[in-house]
Amino acid sequence: MSQKVLDAPSFEASTDVAIVGAGAAGLVAALFAHERGRDVVVLERDAVPSGSTALSAGLIPAAQTRFQANKGISDTHAAFAADISKKAGGSVDADAIRTVVNAVGPALEWLADRHGFLFDVIDDFNYPGHSAYRMHGLPERSGRALVDRLRAAVEAEGIPILTNALVDTLYQSAGSIVGVGYSRPDGAREALGAGAVILASNGYGGNPDLVRQHIPTLRDALWFGHSGNDGTALGFARALGAATAFLSGHQGHGSVAHPHGILITWATVSEGGFQVNRLGQRFHNEALGYSEAAAEVVAQPQSQAITIFDERIAGIARQFADFRQAEAQGAIVYAGSIAELAARIGLPEAALRASLETVEQLKQTGGTDAFGRSLAGSMPLTAPFAAVRVTGALFHTQGGLVVDDRARVLRPDGSAIHGLYAAGGAAAGVSGPAASGYLSGNGLLTAVAL
Repeated sequence: MSQKVLDAPSFEASTDVAIVGAGAAGLVAALFAHERGRDVVVLERDAVPSGSTALSAGLIPAAQTRFQANKGISDTHAAFAADISKKAGGSVDADAIRTVVNAVGPALEWLADRHGFLFDVIDDFNYPGHSAYRMHGLPERSGRALVDRLRAAVEAEGIPILTNALVDTLYQSAGSIVGVGYSRPDGAREALGAGAVILASNGYGGNPDLVRQHIPTLRDALWFGHSGNDGTALGFARALGAATAFLSGHQGHGSVAHPHGILITWATVSEGGFQVNRLGQRFHNEALGYSEAAAEVVAQPQSQAITIFDERIAGIARQFADFRQAEAQGAIVYAGSIAELAARIGLPEAALRASLETVEQLKQTGGTDAFGRSLAGSMPLTAPFAAVRVTGALFHTQGGLVVDDRARVLRPDGSAIHGLYAAGGAAAGVSGPAASGYLSGNGLLTAVAL
């Protein structure tokens, strides 16, 4: 990492707020600061804003929203906070959880009222660990649509986005951060003064050395995040002596279509499907969640698994643009019988049939399988059956700079670094130190809330 902190030059241009990164965190921050009368400039390393947001399903969890009320969904901030804490094993400070839980709902309603975002709540299936339907998304159910809509809102407000601007320097004066330095593709260097700098550059999942250091179980996994997530914020933290936390925390995903590289919704599993390896054998408790499933899948032969489901579940999954794309590209295999499915997907028929029969028997008896998954209440799988070959992937990291309830970056002694803020993946999240602590939507939760 080459991030530097230097004494401030004499700036030829300045702004009230400089935001590093034009994903969800940076663009929401830009809209919010602008509305409060601040001059804002967003600096983005790429030619077009996208970030990891564009690679996600674009779903944001929130409680006590009017979108839930419109569908008769009962939920509370306390219940949401309890779900986050339980998934993280109690490793995350309760005040940090309350900060984001209390902020995210009003933020979504503000985006809807002020900028016309058409949020609604997914209520035909629930994500592991959530005690209520609280995943909010746009009609497209696409992270690409979310970031495009945010960019359009920023542009409509006249907020400048400087693209092809790679920020590698923070400038300081008298202990305060007062600007940024960045390079252009042609090698030119520029500087921008700022009353405040917000780091919204996500985490370090695109930095193989840091992944090997902090997440060795996924060192050989597919990286499914944005290549710009190279640890920029951590580089600044090291240069400033800022506090960091939960650097081993991350979101994995055990369901990326292989070799197509398309995210397959976990509804294919949570609605009664299951995963087998290339031998046709089940190998883990899929109900724990898709994040921890990544390492389980990567540990299988050729780092692959096959998700088995049916047409009913496929109908639920089709609300997601990614799933429709996977179907269009032939990643989803359909068959009228288990024998045909085994032949089409390349699995031993006897082993696949045995795995299916065990799952279906447990659904009927309400029992728990050898991996600890309860299948009580799950609907049976019926023909036509479906399958998709998947691999495990690292989506984004959840550790980062320690911030307070105002998103100010803190030193190890708890004091704030004046003028410096962090949001989204650049900040330490609320998932704790392990993949198992990731509750669905935690990434976009901290991106929008902070």
